Amino acid sequence: MRIRIIAFSRRGCELAQKVRKALKQHDCTIHSKTTADVAGTERVDGPVSIWTENAFVSSDAIIFIGAVGIAVRYIAPFLKSKIKDPAVICIDEKGCFVIPLLSGHIGGANDLAKEIAEATGAVRVVTTATDIHGRFSADSYATKNGMHIGSMSAAKEISALIVDDRKVGLVSEFPIPGGPPPELDLDGNGDVGIFISYGRSKGPFKRTLKLTPRCHILGVGCRKGTPCEKIEAFVKRVLEREDISANSIRAVASIDLKSSEEGLLEFSHKIKADLVFFSSEELSSLPDRGFTPSERVKAVTGVDNVCERAAFAASKRGRIVVKKISEDGMTLAIAREPVRLGKMRE
Repeated sequence: MRIRIIAFSRRGCELAQKVRKALKQHDCTIHSKTTADVAGTERVDGPVSIWTENAFVSSDAIIFIGAVGIAVRYIAPFLKSKIKDPAVICIDEKGCFVIPLLSGHIGGANDLAKEIAEATGAVRVVTTATDIHGRFSADSYATKNGMHIGSMSAAKEISALIVDDRKVGLVSEFPIPGGPPPELDLDGNGDVGIFISYGRSKGPFKRTLKLTPRCHILGVGCRKGTPCEKIEAFVKRVLEREDISANSIRAVASIDLKSSEEGLLEFSHKIKADLVFFSSEELSSLPDRGFTPSERVKAVTGVDNVCERAAFAASKRGRIVVKKISEDGMTLAIAREPVRLGKMRE
């Protein structure tokens, strides 16, 4: 995680350095708004409001060391939504309490606060209902398993039902290690439930929260100057034909000759997928997986197949489930990674 810490006194900066040491596996920097120079920190010369605005864009988590009121006032103008806001945590200057303020589940503030508390001896103060009651949280589970959350309003409704001791349905196309928690009914009974699938179906319930594993890699080749709209329409047609949800796309892969193709860059950004490029040497060196060869492609790129090889190379132990499809100067192949869900209950 990219974590930015801000402190407002020398004592706060000293605590910040302890926190950074505890979070050494993360990209963590300390910023100070103090009257004194403190080693190991970056001074904030301008308004803290501007620093906060920049941190909201560039960080996965922001940690304020000081009063909760200070943190709340600075973050208030920049709040957008649970799925966009970074995790925000507040720690008092003595390090007695660590308080997740924002994005406890999806942003990971609750887990990050636990990490800090265990390392520093602070008391973690958590207020999210499912956590304090020890109940299953759909949005937290989805985040930990890298799944797309189909509806935040449905996730909120399901959390409310669970907190009120009401069961909700669960239909999963994948095994749940250890079985479902007692809050969920695997028979899929009821009007409200969770549906885990990478297909295009909206689910079996009247009110469904669909969780989609991001397990597909698109391998894409295209003629120079191909616009985003054309790539998007091509991919959409193939996904519909193959019954694959667009929300299951984790990454788009291609050859490095296409690394400056604006249409491809725009497309991957639009679908919120990672974009990965490989050299012709990297693609050529892959073990044979029955890739579809083309001498014409090899003459242009130096490798006999771009889309299938790129999709396979970018996948994690994946396999090609849609072989090379060509259309109007574009090629597409799809690799699928194994879906292995984590436990729903500790």
